[in-house]
Amino acid sequence: MKVAFAGTPDFAASALQAILDAGFDVPLILTQPDRPGGRGMQLQPSPVKQVALHHGLRVEQPEKLRTEEQQAALREVAPDVLVVAAYGLILPQAVLDLPRFGCVNIHASLLPRWRGAAPIHRAIEAGDAETGITLMQMDAGLDTGAMLVRETLPITAEETCGGLHDKLAALGARMIVDLLPRIALVEVAPAPQPEEGVTYAHKISKAEAALDFRRTAVELERRIRAFDPFPGCSASLREVSIKIRRAHLAEGQGEPGQVLSATDDGIVVACDEGALRFAELQKPGGKRLPAAEFLRGFPVEAGERFALPD
Repeated sequence: MKVAFAGTPDFAASALQAILDAGFDVPLILTQPDRPGGRGMQLQPSPVKQVALHHGLRVEQPEKLRTEEQQAALREVAPDVLVVAAYGLILPQAVLDLPRFGCVNIHASLLPRWRGAAPIHRAIEAGDAETGITLMQMDAGLDTGAMLVRETLPITAEETCGGLHDKLAALGARMIVDLLPRIALVEVAPAPQPEEGVTYAHKISKAEAALDFRRTAVELERRIRAFDPFPGCSASLREVSIKIRRAHLAEGQGEPGQVLSATDDGIVVACDEGALRFAELQKPGGKRLPAAEFLRGFPVEAGERFALPD
């Protein structure tokens, strides 16, 4: 069984590594073109490309997959199935129809909830009690294809996007390896997604990262966890943009953004409803620091006020 693979970030690299470890024939890897990164902004290969090169596999990096020329490599290897995980490119119908068993997507949510670009972030932000992985037979819609298999994963009260990402990546890697032999034996019956319960996980915007203390403490605490490590929530004090890396619900009330106390235990800031205790913070160009260490280099006094975004 020839398994072509299309993916780009770490989430996809975990699945590719598992497929290779399981001994599948992988004649072609599709991943996005190298992008500038790091301090020198040098071109960096994607995590998927790094895995592929380590194993000496063929890699193609088309900007799009619209033309016959861009699709030529995939047609040449004639895969039985194309596994897709966070690839970042839209697959036209011609590509979807090419593999004998179609294209299977590893999606990090319990479809039809959280279709779209940022399902892990949005599940935490919304306060969902659970999420999971859906392996889906791809069609031309946005994560609308028939479901092949789903597994759930609880979201703990302290869960961050980074931690949940790693758990889901491992789950998706295991599930795709279990599914591939069953596809070849035609043992899986695709099930249409329910029409009820559809939500969309829209891409994270930069504006969302700025904490608006006119929201409730519960909302902001979830968002801080949902945006950790990327893009990271920020709050401005004395015109310095500070990343808030870890926060807990706290007692207290005041004007939104007002500092109620600043001790080694954390900086307590009033929200529209309730308050937050900032336990880990990061100055521009600095490291993540516990509140006690942060305050030694950036003293904060009760009564000061974090700025409210426009």
